[in-house]
Amino acid sequence: MKVLYKIIRTTIIKYLESSDVGFLILLRIKYKCLGPHGYPEAPWYNAVLKTQSEADDASGQVAKLSIPSISDPVKNWDSIAALDLILNNTDKNAKIFDAGGEMYSVILPWLFLYGYRDLIAGNLIFDKTVRKGPIIYKHTDITKTGFESESLDVVTCLSVIEHGVDLRLYFAEMSRIIKHQGILITSADYFETAIDTSGKVAYGVPIHIFTKEEMTNAIKIAEDVGFELISTLDMSSEDKVVNLKKYSLEYTFIIVSMRKVAKSTICTNL
Repeated sequence: MKVLYKIIRTTIIKYLESSDVGFLILLRIKYKCLGPHGYPEAPWYNAVLKTQSEADDASGQVAKLSIPSISDPVKNWDSIAALDLILNNTDKNAKIFDAGGEMYSVILPWLFLYGYRDLIAGNLIFDKTVRKGPIIYKHTDITKTGFESESLDVVTCLSVIEHGVDLRLYFAEMSRIIKHQGILITSADYFETAIDTSGKVAYGVPIHIFTKEEMTNAIKIAEDVGFELISTLDMSSEDKVVNLKKYSLEYTFIIVSMRKVAKSTICTNL
């Protein structure tokens, strides 16, 4: 009986996921959300998460908007900033790629709820292409994506680059695929000064927490391929808001939002 129930349940879910209306119903049921009710007010496009109250504010906005919350509430902080930036700088026809996005990532489902439909998530972990409503999840190397040059309006890359991503290849590929005046939103594990992560491994690669010096260098790499910061960025840190208990690590997050201001000279994948 349990096996039959599982088969029926899986069949119904797949059927619902095949349409926008069905996917909307699934989101409503799974997350008990009826939104969006209004728009976010999260203008920390370039910032460090400094205190728990800032994380609580982000989660409070998610609850008020009645949109799905990510399972680890502190991660709402960078996701809702990305949502706010996208809603204020694009229209619903924008083509948006979530680089390194997971099935549990919320940024694309949020954008779907706000009327966006050209949504793609790419990650090496996907062994086949899956569609949920209008969102396509597919196998993608974010340093060699396969997208046409200057074809994307926005790329989000939230808590990904710390997992062994080559930053020079990453920013070069982002410069290639993002349109002139398009937006790149990158967040990462961070603390102003170095935190010892030696011997700790996640997702098959050593855990890395970026420092102020490393993020300064990363921004310089991005600037060299045609990006500039959308606003000023204070990289000082205060509290270690994030507690990764499994690895006995405490740190915080940083979000870096940039606009592509130079025409791409990179015409092919690296």
